[in-house]
Amino acid sequence: MPSVSYVELIPLGDSAVIVQLGQTIHLETHRKVKTLAAYLDQHPIPGMVEYVPAFTTVTVFYDPLRTSYKVICSVLEEIVSELGDTLDAEPRAVEIPVCYGGEFGPDLEFVAEHNGLTPDEVIDIHSNGEYLVYMIGFAPGFPYLGGMSERIAAPRRESPRLSIPAGTVGIAGSQTGVYPIGTPGGWQLIGRTPLALFRPNENPPSLLQAGDIVRFRPISREEYDAWKEDAQ
Repeated sequence: MPSVSYVELIPLGDSAVIVQLGQTIHLETHRKVKTLAAYLDQHPIPGMVEYVPAFTTVTVFYDPLRTSYKVICSVLEEIVSELGDTLDAEPRAVEIPVCYGGEFGPDLEFVAEHNGLTPDEVIDIHSNGEYLVYMIGFAPGFPYLGGMSERIAAPRRESPRLSIPAGTVGIAGSQTGVYPIGTPGGWQLIGRTPLALFRPNENPPSLLQAGDIVRFRPISREEYDAWKEDAQ
C-alpha cells in the first residue's frame, strides 16, 4: 500500500495537533484525510479526546494530563507513514430531491443571468452533477460539496440574509451546499429539499458524511409538498 507522501504536524494550542495532509482541496488529499480519520475511529490513540477532519487536515485533540504533544506527534507520524491514500470501500451515493426556483430559490434567476444561462439550464447543470462531500461544518449537518460546474458559479450575496430555511440549496463561488437548519447565510439560493439533512434524534445526526457522493434530483412543488406531508 503506498504511503502518504505529504504530512506536516502543527500544534494547535496546548491540547491539539493539526495533521496537514495536503495544501489544496483535491480528491487525493480528501482520500488521505478520510483514510486517517477511519483509522483513528477504529484505533483511537491513547489520550486522544476526538478528531476533526476537514478539507486538507485532521485535527487531533488530546488530554494533556494523559499524554503529551511529543508523544501524540510521534504516534501520528508512525500511523501516517503506514497508511495508504486510497479508500477501501466504495463511496455511498445519496440522492437529494430539490424543488428549484420560485419562493424556494429566489436567486435562481440571478445565477442564470450571471452566467448567461436560462434558469432551466442552471437546474439542468446543477442536477446533472456529481458532488463529493469533502467535510461537514459551519452548521450541524452542513455539507461542503466539491465538483460543481464553473458554468453556474456565482458570488456570495453582498448582504447575507438573516434567516434561511432548513433544506435550502445554495451556491457560493464554485461550491454548492444545503442548509440543514435555519440559519443566516450569504449563499445564492436556488431551491429547497424536503429531505432532512440534520436529524438530532438519530445516530449519527447528520444524513451526509465526508466521502459521500451527492446527486440532486429536480422535483415539482406538488412532490415537495407530498414529501413534507409524508414526513409529518
